[in-house]
This record gives sequence, structure tokens and C-alpha cells, in this order.
Amino acid sequence: MQFHFNESTPLYQQIASQLEEMIFTGGFDEGSQVPSTTRLSQQLHINPATVLKGMNILVDAGLIEKHRGRGMFVRTGARQKIMEERKESFYKDYVKTLLVEAHKLGINKQHLVELIERGEHDGTIKD
Repeated sequence: MQFHFNESTPLYQQIASQLEEMIFTGGFDEGSQVPSTTRLSQQLHINPATVLKGMNILVDAGLIEKHRGRGMFVRTGARQKIMEERKESFYKDYVKTLLVEAHKLGINKQHLVELIERGEHDGTIKD
């Protein structure tokens, strides 16, 4: 985990974002235990309350769950939930903006598809 202490994003949100990314990319499998608040705070040299606040964001989002006396675990379906939320964000943040700009430029649906295909073939997207 890497933190940007001079960034405007609070540390607890950075912790939540990085743990979410690790769940999404398979760093933590569903059902697996995430490191304890104490362990993370010691490793990262961050106040345990800050770490807990970040982890509670993921609890509230339904991505991890507390097992009393055992720790926190990644919930079943967490990766899929993150995927769905990111797809919705992608639509709102990119697709809608793209469509508005295309409309302003007079780009119709067929031309937009052609531009996307051009991007696929010119090396923009690498497999």
C-alpha cells in the first residue's frame, strides 16, 4: 500500500480504496481474512483508528464483514459488487460524457462505433 500524505484525499479513504482494489484484483479472495487493524496500522505507521475508519467504509459497502473475535473477512460476491459499481461509474463518468461531446460534434452512433473500432485496431488497447 502506498499513501500520499500531502494529497487532499484523507488517509482512511485511501486505505478503503486500496483495500477495495486488492479485493477487486484478487489480492484478497472472497472468504479470506484481511489483515487486522492493528497489523495494518503497525505496518503502515498509521493510527489504528484511521485504519479502522477505512475498513468500516468497506464494511458499510458490504465488501467485508466482521466476525466477532476472529477479524474481518472478504464477503462472498464482493468482487462482483465492485465490478458492477465500477461499470456504473464508468457509464456515468465516461460514456455519458462521451455521448454529450459526440452530440456536440455531430458524431452519430455509427461514426462513434467506427472511432471505437479504430481505437481497438491502432494499438490503443493492448491485450
